[in-house]
Amino acid sequence: MQKRDFPWYEIVDSKEPVLQGDFLLSCPVFIPSAESLFKEGESPTGDIDEYDVIVMSQSCDLVQKKIALVLVCPIWSLSDLGKENDFFKKRDGKEALRQGNVPGYHLFNTCEIDGFQREYAVVDFRHSYSLPFNLVNDIARKQDKRLRLLPPYREHLSQAYARFFMRVGLPVDIPRFK
Repeated sequence: MQKRDFPWYEIVDSKEPVLQGDFLLSCPVFIPSAESLFKEGESPTGDIDEYDVIVMSQSCDLVQKKIALVLVCPIWSLSDLGKENDFFKKRDGKEALRQGNVPGYHLFNTCEIDGFQREYAVVDFRHSYSLPFNLVNDIARKQDKRLRLLPPYREHLSQAYARFFMRVGLPVDIPRFK
């Protein structure tokens, strides 16, 4: 049996609609400061951080403009994540990521497309952000071309995100069988 080619990524033009799995570079995210959140009559203050993100909202909702806010998650290079956490520098940490055994993170393969080369990338589900639909579209239009995650990897990403958020810790578990 011949091995089929399933590329991870494609490059799309800025005129293409934003879809789930699109990479947006240098995306501004407002992080409100806790001190200003509950002061009556004042607007919240905070910082605007920039992240490379991936669009997590469903493509059908984006294309049909059924949502006002678009869900995005930051993407880190595996080497940058390793600088923050020594576990991800080690073979065991990388293998745990590859196997999907690290809740809150999802590993992407390298990208070898000319001009869009990327090392292994890690999506951080623990930091999800909602951005205005129009802002996301403006950012996408300003990028001449952008990277897009392809099926079935895009669906695998959605499934990993769902698994992370659907975890339920029981107060009393069923005892182990002896």
